[in-house]
Amino acid sequence: MVIEQLVWIRNDLRWQDNPALYFASLKGPIRVLVIATPKQWQKHHESEAKTGLRAGLIRCLFSKLASLGIPADLIEGEYFEQVPDILRQYCQDNAIKHVWYNQDLPIDERQRDQAVNQALQGIHIEVHPQKPDLIVSRPVLSQQGTPFKVFTPFYKRWLTMLNEQSIEPLLAPKQQADALDKQPLTMAWQRPFRDDLWKPDQDKASQTLWQFCHRKEGQYDEQRDFPMTPGTSTLSPYLALGALGPRECVYAITYVCNEQGRSWQDSVWLKELAWRDFYRQLMGHFPTLSKHHPFKPETDQIVWRDNKAEQLAWQKGQTGFPIVDAAMRQLNKTGWMHNRLRMITASFFSKLLFADWRRGEQYFMSQLIDGEFAANNGGWQWSASTGCDAAPYFRVFNPTRQSERYDTNGEFIRRFVPELKSLDNKSIHNPSTEQRKALGYPSPIVDYQAARKAAIEAFDRLKNHSS
Repeated sequence: MVIEQLVWIRNDLRWQDNPALYFASLKGPIRVLVIATPKQWQKHHESEAKTGLRAGLIRCLFSKLASLGIPADLIEGEYFEQVPDILRQYCQDNAIKHVWYNQDLPIDERQRDQAVNQALQGIHIEVHPQKPDLIVSRPVLSQQGTPFKVFTPFYKRWLTMLNEQSIEPLLAPKQQADALDKQPLTMAWQRPFRDDLWKPDQDKASQTLWQFCHRKEGQYDEQRDFPMTPGTSTLSPYLALGALGPRECVYAITYVCNEQGRSWQDSVWLKELAWRDFYRQLMGHFPTLSKHHPFKPETDQIVWRDNKAEQLAWQKGQTGFPIVDAAMRQLNKTGWMHNRLRMITASFFSKLLFADWRRGEQYFMSQLIDGEFAANNGGWQWSASTGCDAAPYFRVFNPTRQSERYDTNGEFIRRFVPELKSLDNKSIHNPSTEQRKALGYPSPIVDYQAARKAAIEAFDRLKNHSS
């Protein structure tokens, strides 16, 4: 069997709802290649947990492909710069004439792909880039043909475009030949992760999606803000590595909503998935976002405080603010953090510690199993009031009020800050000085009122200076 079609898999580690895999398989027999670039991932501050999940998902994908008679290879490089040469040599060694892949949007990935295109076209290999891994993969633009800078009008246009396209997930490739022997995969870069929480298995990801849509999606809006309530999907690690296709998510929402007599367009979880598209499209439209620049250029004039001791206390969950510390310890222990807590901890870092949001963004990426550059960057710039459609600069979360509202009985705090578990439901949110001393829990590292006032004044000065 002559195989001329190569599918180059990157952050799309799935066999179903994968455009490059699907459309290449319609043209003839295919083979698959994954190129690992562990030093590049380190350069992008990706976490050990995400690297570990990636390795597990590659094993799962290769096992499925072998069962379909589709040959697959894993080649290890170091950085993106080596990828064009690796691909060129692989294509020549295997008589490949066509290469298929799904486009990426961050600038390093786009430059890598441009270099690959040039290298392959130079040896007369046809390259077939497919649309980016988004729900609405076409650019969502205003009537003037410009990118949206505010989410709400983006979302209205996004919904209209979603209604105009097919949301049927693409099928997996058909059986290509007799099943192949499973090849042992050596991945020296593999790292441990919480596989008890996220099994590295596409079928498990799909099963979790459908269970969530059947059981929890309808109550998502009421339950998503409470960290002790299992009301979120916990699918973000699978989405970040492409083990779950975005169209499959929408298909599951529409199917279950229709079954339950609800309007799928009103799904709040669908709206959250649209935020993911929004931030990824912004990264495509505004390359400076990939270069550590704020979306609002004037905010680059802000002089952030650089108190290393405070930032270290934040990282370790030793700030003296129980909800912040519980959230950071959850992150450090599991590689994941509840979304409400991401907002609380990011606001604390960028507004109350008045530390450079880029340091917080980098730390999150270094710990998160679901670290996704566009979404993480967008979330941090939202919290720091430097980004697109960001929180107003005078909005500064009060950690104690947030704690009392969303962890009323202190259950989440007790789970991750066990030294406070003996406190009553009121004092656990802000223990007294005596309680802190008795329990070995630190005093608050900042005064909320004074820190809030200083942050607002700094933005006021910037506004007055700019106007």
